[in-house]
Amino acid sequence: MPADTASSASPAPSPAPRPAPDQRLWVMLVSLLSAFALSQAYRTVTAIIATGLQADFGISSQSLGAFAGLFGLSFGVAQLLMGIGMDVYGLRRTVLLSFPLAVVGAALSALAPSYGWLMLGQLLIGVGCAPVFLASTVFISRHFPSERFAFFSGLGMGVGGLGLLFTGTPLAWVVQHWGWRTGFGLLAVLSLLSWLLIAWRVHEPVSAHTTQQTRESWGQAFRRMGALFQLPHTVGILILGMSCYAAFLTLRGLWLGPMLIGRYQFSLVESGNVALLVSLISLFTPAMFGRMDPGPARRRRWLNNFSLLMAALFLLMAFLHHAAANVALILLMGLVSGYSILQYADVRSSYPPELTGRALSLFTMAMFLGVALMQWLTGIVAAWAEGRGIEPYQAVMFSIAAMLATASTAFRFLPSSPLLQTSKA
Repeated sequence: MPADTASSASPAPSPAPRPAPDQRLWVMLVSLLSAFALSQAYRTVTAIIATGLQADFGISSQSLGAFAGLFGLSFGVAQLLMGIGMDVYGLRRTVLLSFPLAVVGAALSALAPSYGWLMLGQLLIGVGCAPVFLASTVFISRHFPSERFAFFSGLGMGVGGLGLLFTGTPLAWVVQHWGWRTGFGLLAVLSLLSWLLIAWRVHEPVSAHTTQQTRESWGQAFRRMGALFQLPHTVGILILGMSCYAAFLTLRGLWLGPMLIGRYQFSLVESGNVALLVSLISLFTPAMFGRMDPGPARRRRWLNNFSLLMAALFLLMAFLHHAAANVALILLMGLVSGYSILQYADVRSSYPPELTGRALSLFTMAMFLGVALMQWLTGIVAAWAEGRGIEPYQAVMFSIAAMLATASTAFRFLPSSPLLQTSKA
């Protein structure tokens, strides 16, 4: 029976370990993750098509940053509505109603006659992709063993990372031979196939908590979301959430291609090969960090330390002008970036069960608003550096390092959840 008849994004507490998920649940999860993989492709496509966009439309570095950031902005703003929509209408119906916008946006981008139409396509893609990862995460919360939430979430993020592989060498080859418009057209076709797969295979089974809760109104849902801001530990979680994934995605999704081409004269396919390698690494690192999850009591320290390590790597890249060394740093960042999956586990442990679904939705919104903000700001930084004769990629990497270090410091000293203080490591 579909969950559209009675659903809530808040996962239920599990007093005892649940049995291993059956094959039917795995098929549904993989179907949802196919849309998440396309979302990953859309959010990293700019790194491959950037030179083509600049050649066709004559856009500046600042405009390029705005284009890349618009996906994260529209994706992040829509998270609040999508999270509540899942409570009111269910996972399946919310995804099926939203994801066609990504298909339309990709088709519009492929045909865009100007930069303005391209931005409209990016806006539609961001809104269309908004529910897909949250739906996968909530599905895991409801139907997979709660004590292995970090591992299964990491595994899901790894499977979704297949979309990053597409925006490496394969898309670079397509763009080099047939242009960036063909790349968007191919993404539109793949998105339509994913939507059909979800419509066919995803019918969420009724669980104990869905039968115990009644459908709430939009007003009730908004009030419950607002309750999160009354908890002092929400601020630190959101600040770090806006920075960790944003730092890596700003490199992988925006500046990797332009930096390797502009700084070291890589070809488009060569830069795509680097993107492919870092994407291959990122397939496995979320599950690896999920398996190494130290537990609620020590997880915040891990998050703080790995955030500072990533900031140090960005700082090193800013001043180390050597092609092989920079490629090695990029690959190392891909390895370390998997730590961000621990943030989802931290959110799940920091709130009572009745607020966990809302907290995951709010965190995801903050994460992608952070992506939009960082990509937009680094575009401004690059344009500012170019105007003053400073190497733009050095300024960009330095600014990312500064933002990530600042967020990590804030997370360390802002309050943590009282629930973590009573949790066992």
